[in-house]
Amino acid sequence: MDTQSLIDLLREVDAVKFGEFELSHGGTSDYYVDKYIFNTDPDCLAAIAEAFAERVGDTTLGGVALGAVPLTAATSVESGNPYVIVRKKAKEYGTGNQIEGRFEDGEEIVVLEDIATTGQSAIDAVEALRDAGVVVDRVLVVVDREEGAAENLAKHDIELQSLLTASQLLADADRPE
Repeated sequence: MDTQSLIDLLREVDAVKFGEFELSHGGTSDYYVDKYIFNTDPDCLAAIAEAFAERVGDTTLGGVALGAVPLTAATSVESGNPYVIVRKKAKEYGTGNQIEGRFEDGEEIVVLEDIATTGQSAIDAVEALRDAGVVVDRVLVVVDREEGAAENLAKHDIELQSLLTASQLLADADRPE
């Protein structure tokens, strides 16, 4: 799917909202990209999975819990690649794993994420994977808000790739006055 078609689709399902919003890192914004809309809409999910699948090659996928899990599962089905789920912290019951799914020491994994603002949740996921012996040098997101994530990830030798940037998504958008 081309960039403009994805932009049109996200706007069509009202995944781009305008107003005053608090972001997960504590800052505020006059727009919000609602990942729960595009994660739960079958057309959006399929389009994003197709676009991600075109970019991941045959690499194992790593989904950041919770937001990227639907995207990662759909991309796994689309690409045929296995995936793992990376929790924010190890669970305190059952197996006690922070990383769910199968992977091997030295295996290459590309981390999938929904939105990148500062990139901290992606950095945390990459560090957990690296600590487990996995090679990660790339994070692929749906939307890069262009607020420092690429630079922060680069400090950890991680390349940020995005399907869309905020600039692309917001260009010519009908903003309320």
